[in-house]
Parts: sequence; structure tokens; C-alpha cells
Amino acid sequence: MPPARHDRHSVVDCALRLLDRVGLPDLSMRRLATELDVQPSALYWHFASKQELLAAVAERILDTIPAPDAATSLADTAGSIRDALLAYRDGAEVVMSTYALRLGTRRAQDALGASLGDADPDAADAVFVFVLGHTTLLQQRMHAQSIGAVAPDAADPTAHADEVFDAGIRAFASLSAARPPR
Repeated sequence: MPPARHDRHSVVDCALRLLDRVGLPDLSMRRLATELDVQPSALYWHFASKQELLAAVAERILDTIPAPDAATSLADTAGSIRDALLAYRDGAEVVMSTYALRLGTRRAQDALGASLGDADPDAADAVFVFVLGHTTLLQQRMHAQSIGAVAPDAADPTAHADEVFDAGIRAFASLSAARPPR
């Protein structure tokens, strides 16, 4: 039987499954190629580098967030981004790594900007960085707990994560509302 043919979509699908199973540190091009039953060089037909692949993975992670809509509250938009990031193991770290390199689209920031009613891209970036940081903290804690790296009596910085998230989003919304229009 000839080997299966893969396209960008199927490679990203497999990368997401592998990400969920092994996490970002162990998601290598070699491991992905083994999973797809192809030579590692075959992946470079679809993606020039691992960062380009991770940018496509990040885009897929964020695909579920709603389109920019001024009628959607900032809390709902930020919550949908957080939910999308939490849907995959290390999802926030993947998206943060591509954001740091300015790879991919500004889908999340555009949605946040619409919810803020603000044409200032820095405001949307600030909220996005908050959501990424908050979600990374949650995912790091969940991973540490899952491997037994946290002492049972250790203080949990994520104990009131929802309340902290909501307070942060309310603060951003208040600051945005208090700013004079441009």
C-alpha cells in the first residue's frame, strides 16, 4: 500500500493530536514525521520551518474564536480566546511563541479590538498578552500537578483563576471606556 498523502491541513491536524499527547517540548518535526509515516524532509514540502508549522497550529487553535464584532463584550471575546487556548495542551505557549515572532494573523487581536470599541491596536495587544499570560499560568500549573511536581500543601496561584481573569478583563474594559475617543 502506498504511503498516505498529506496536505497542510492533515499535517496540522496530526500536530495538534501530537501536541495534546506529548506537549510542546516533545513536538518535533521528526516525531511528527514518524506519526505521519513520512520522512522528516517531507514535512518541509508543506512548512519551511517548525516555526511556520507552529504558526499554522496556533491559527487552528484560534479558529474557534468569534469573528470581530463590536456587539460582543470584551469578557466574552477574551473568554472565548482563553477557552480556545485551554482546549489544547500547551495551547497558550504555542500561540505565545508565534505571537512573539509576529507570525500568523491578528484574528484574536482584531476580535478584542472590536469588543473594546477601540481602534488602538496596542489596547487589543495588551488584552491579548494578558489572556496569553493568564492561560499560560493555568496550563503550567495543570501540567505541574499532572506530573506530581507540586507539593500537596503548596500555595496555588491559580486557585482563584476565574476571578483574577474576570478582574483583569474588567480593568481593561474600564480603562478603554475611560479613554477619550481618538
